[in-house]
Amino acid sequence: MKLPIIRQFYQTQSAENLEKTLEVLEAFTEFRGTTEEDLNVAGELITNICGALEVHSSVNNGMTERDALNGFAQKVLGSIDK
Repeated sequence: MKLPIIRQFYQTQSAENLEKTLEVLEAFTEFRGTTEEDLNVAGELITNICGALEVHSSVNNGMTERDALNGFAQKVLGSIDK
């Protein structure tokens, strides 16, 4: 998870574009010939896209961009600590 990437995805892409990209990446990970390195890169992208989608949702529900980004980061860090 990289907050600057999540911020850029949020600021430059619509939620619809992010959802379509997410579908493609998820399908890519299911290909038989996908290498471990490919999976790691796709996984990182998927995480960042999901973060951007969550920021879109939080902002649509009235949260500021900054608070939405920080909230997502805290949620991820909180799940790692458990």
